[in-house]
Amino acid sequence: MNASALLKQPIVLAAGGTGGHVYPALALAEVLGSRNWPIAFVTDNRGTAFGEPRSGTEIHHIKAASLGGGACSKLKGLTQLGVGLLQARAILKRLNPAASVGFGGYPSVPTMCAATQIGTPTIIHEQNAVLGRANRLLAPRVGTIATSFDQVSGVPPQASQKAVLTGNPVRTAISQIGETPYPTLTESDQLNLLIFGGSQGARVLSEVIPRALASLSHDEKSRLHITQQCRAEDLEDVKAAYEQAGISATLATFFDDMPERLTKAHLVIARAGASTISELMAAGRPAILIPYPHATDDHQTANASRVAAAGASWCVPEPTFTTDFVAGELHRFLQQPQTLVEAAAKTKRLRKADAAERLADAVEANIDLTERGEAA
Repeated sequence: MNASALLKQPIVLAAGGTGGHVYPALALAEVLGSRNWPIAFVTDNRGTAFGEPRSGTEIHHIKAASLGGGACSKLKGLTQLGVGLLQARAILKRLNPAASVGFGGYPSVPTMCAATQIGTPTIIHEQNAVLGRANRLLAPRVGTIATSFDQVSGVPPQASQKAVLTGNPVRTAISQIGETPYPTLTESDQLNLLIFGGSQGARVLSEVIPRALASLSHDEKSRLHITQQCRAEDLEDVKAAYEQAGISATLATFFDDMPERLTKAHLVIARAGASTISELMAAGRPAILIPYPHATDDHQTANASRVAAAGASWCVPEPTFTTDFVAGELHRFLQQPQTLVEAAAKTKRLRKADAAERLADAVEANIDLTERGEAA
């Protein structure tokens, strides 16, 4: 097989469920497409809610479900995964892909299992500091495990030699923020605070932050501008709280111009999901991170702790994230803005601007490059 023939085979990207799994897949698709690889995207019914792959990408939907809950839920999940496996095998046999890449979450399992069964080169990507359960299941079977952190717990001992550090790909628009200077911040400048809770929102942010900021002095409140993503059911209450406190705020359930808002932000308050952490590092923005306490294997705490250990952000368990704590931190940052300037510099040192390129390299390394190289 010559190089041009191999390049006609698509690379399959399997992702779905949440934005944390889908966004890195979309970033990788952009790079692989620039290298002239056709892309096929295999996902569940929720996958494309977080954005469409590049033009010309084939999109295939398969059945998938988690294995959580009681016996009935587990049985239903297994049935769905079984159907998904049959669907994925049929799709892969027709596509004859050059490689298959999984991004974790149960929607990736049928496709990646099918790929290992039919002998397609395989790679899985882990976004978190703890190997997810789906990737843990797949790890012994695949060719390479690409990681976002230099230390990832939960990798099976027999698969540890397969791990390669690539970083977590982010959207180009986010990565470009890290190439610009941190916004000027002195003791007299406005402090731009960006608050979001991930794709599902976070009630604790809507409850605690408005009360905390309302307790600040008039002069301190006048120096704040708030941009906050709220759950739909919280939006009106949060708006009323800020208006009553006389605080300037822009609120929405979703912002489609997040790169622009992140560019202007001096500080972010957010959950500690993989995409959030990676985008903060790529953009070079410090954050107060409140890990979701019910995340599988407490992976958000592991994510936040890795960044906090570098002095780039602050990891705050939800019980500690109180009105008094938030008010105290904002008072400190307003009085000592250099604290944020220094944290931003440390955050930027963590960025892996070439994560998507490095992941694309790892994918190509799994393909039979001896065949591809015959005509190269």
